[in-house]
Amino acid sequence: MPHINLKHFPAPLTEQQQDALVADLTAAVRRTFGCDEGVISIALEPVAEADWNEQVYVPEIVGRKDLLRKTPNY
Repeated sequence: MPHINLKHFPAPLTEQQQDALVADLTAAVRRTFGCDEGVISIALEPVAEADWNEQVYVPEIVGRKDLLRKTPNY
């Protein structure tokens, strides 16, 4: 059950940074939903800056604004 797909500009994250991010997100989801860690899935998806508007901003931010709980400041 809970699945997070975190889209971001490509960044030189180390394996340790990725692991820490996943651990923090997992802890927040467990705390909020009261679920077992084993049912949580998390994807880290780099999206090139040149593709951001087409692949992320328009379809997922503009097109699904009714689902957003935090909006960007631009």
